[in-house]
Amino acid sequence: MKKKVTMVIAGLLLALPALAAPPADPGADRPTYTSGSADQVALEITAYNDNLGLIKDQRKATFGKGIVELRFADVAAGIDPATVFIRSLTDPVRLSVLEQNYEYDLLNPKRLLDKYVGQEVKLYYRNYYTEREEFVTAKVLSNNDNNPVYQIGDEITFNHPGRIIFPKVPENLISKPTLVWLLKNDQPKEQTIETTYLTSGIGWRADYVVVLNREDTAAGITGWVTLDNKSGAAYRDAALKLVAGDVHRVREREAQRDLMFKGRMAEAAAAPQFREEAFFEYHLYTLERKTTLKDNSTKQVTLLTAQQVPAHKEFRLYGADHYYRGRYGEPEQKQKVGVFLEIVNSKESGMGMPLPKGIVRVYKYDREGSLQFTGEDTIDHTPKDEKLKLKLGEAFDVVATRKQTDWKKLASDTYETALEIAIRNHKPEDIMVRIVEPVPGDWKVLESSHRWVKTSASQMEFAVPVKKDGETVVTYRVRMRF
Repeated sequence: MKKKVTMVIAGLLLALPALAAPPADPGADRPTYTSGSADQVALEITAYNDNLGLIKDQRKATFGKGIVELRFADVAAGIDPATVFIRSLTDPVRLSVLEQNYEYDLLNPKRLLDKYVGQEVKLYYRNYYTEREEFVTAKVLSNNDNNPVYQIGDEITFNHPGRIIFPKVPENLISKPTLVWLLKNDQPKEQTIETTYLTSGIGWRADYVVVLNREDTAAGITGWVTLDNKSGAAYRDAALKLVAGDVHRVREREAQRDLMFKGRMAEAAAAPQFREEAFFEYHLYTLERKTTLKDNSTKQVTLLTAQQVPAHKEFRLYGADHYYRGRYGEPEQKQKVGVFLEIVNSKESGMGMPLPKGIVRVYKYDREGSLQFTGEDTIDHTPKDEKLKLKLGEAFDVVATRKQTDWKKLASDTYETALEIAIRNHKPEDIMVRIVEPVPGDWKVLESSHRWVKTSASQMEFAVPVKKDGETVVTYRVRMRF
């Protein structure tokens, strides 16, 4: 009886390892498929203002049935792996994703040396005496700060002047970023798969060229879309869409690279190539043809053209809040008079397209017919029927001085001041200058030499004519409580 029990226990013990053994990996011998840009059948890029691009990449692929591995190459180096999405357009139900990986351990000299720490390489050098190239076998001890340390025999050295020869490329280093999926496929036939992801390094902005006529009353306007691709991938024959608007994003706590854009001007502008439409709370611009974006390149495409757009040049003098809060330290202050250009973005003016934010550069022909730069300013996203207000610079021949002629404290919270503003015009024509004065607290104008308008609770304005080679002096007294 005791012998039988012992045999039963022994049999159970022999069976335990088999019961405890983990199940075999069903994908251990899975087939691997590689897809590159040659398999692409369609490509679409949606670029945002904020160094962000949405890529939709469609490719043909044929997988065997069961669990397979797909290596999806030729993707952007700036890809955000958390945003990647893959699906089958042929039959999305029968292709499912089990795992997703993003491999970006790229082959470069530093990473190659890092992988060979503790292993042997050959160091080639030129023998000074024989003038022949010779080599020694060395062991890589470290590669800190990209400064390798070697062991040659029993000696340690660094800063070796020769070439380094590696026996092979490590298996875990790849030449370019690759998405790797573990897929379960139930349709062993050719299908179209679409991969969608967000990537940094793709950005766009609008650049505008304004050419004024001789009288500064009308302008020709050309808008350019400037695209910059630093995503680490090239996009050939891609459909291009641009989103203009302030799209909210969750920011990671890491430094953001600034994009550098280059503007250019063409005197003979091509016809607009973008179709504009409202999209959510933004505006979408679709290029009506396919284009190619090379990696590390800038491309410009015409956005709009308009001729004989009415323009209004204006001189403005801005005051400051602190002028009203105490007694001046200086008897007289000289001020700059700004030059502004105003354009209405309306169909009546020949425009009317919602304008993405960007830089507006203004030019004008001189007497010899040569185009000269007169100034630039930035604009925000501007809907139709809104005004573009551009500051081009400071007037050379218009001079302003400001003087405080009186200051009184009437009570603990009540003050009174008198100001004198003189504007001198040295130009050969009459001008109009708008004086904008920000007045603090609860205020009241007691007297004024010129008509004024209260444009807001804390601002009043004067429209002052100044004759050519003449001077206009504006005086007023204001009482304030604050």
